[in-house]
Amino acid sequence: MFQVRIHGRGGQGVVTAAEMLSIAAFEEGRHAQAFPSFGSERTGAPVVAFCRIADKEIRLREPIMEPDALIIQDPTLLYQVDVFSGLKKGGYILINTTRSFDELGLGDFVRDWPQERLCTVPATDLSRQHVGRPMPNVPLLAGFAAASGVIRLESVINAIRTKFPEKIANSNIAAATAAYQFVLDEIANARQEEVAHA
Repeated sequence: MFQVRIHGRGGQGVVTAAEMLSIAAFEEGRHAQAFPSFGSERTGAPVVAFCRIADKEIRLREPIMEPDALIIQDPTLLYQVDVFSGLKKGGYILINTTRSFDELGLGDFVRDWPQERLCTVPATDLSRQHVGRPMPNVPLLAGFAAASGVIRLESVINAIRTKFPEKIANSNIAAATAAYQFVLDEIANARQEEVAHA
């Protein structure tokens, strides 16, 4: 079973992201479960959502305490919430930011991490550019697909088409495709650097 925890703020589509991730998994004939954890539901308040993906029926119902992957939709949460709590060593970390892990003050924390599992995506910028509003959730899902290989980009695109009317879906697909390529390039660069330093 692969477990994903998504951190963001109210109004950023955190719950929608978890739902779309589960739809993408269903598209591939797998079992999935998505659910939110609400504190206060006001806009801007920290929100957490969870998604489990498995090849057999999922019986667990509790929140994900030891995720295999973290998707962080708002980098300001890094300094407010213990987003890394329980993250499996070497797990995937995807952050919506234009800054590096070092610039975010996370260099020491991820020092021994496989570089290709540490991804930053300018998801808000990509969303503004393609969708016309700052909604980082869809580009981050595509970035997650590129980083983890747990789901395919085609499945994310199908989930987008399921969730949105055609015009909005098309602009979100453009943002998702751009984010997917961005992460693939980032991973390729990380691997080249590792080879150079070896």
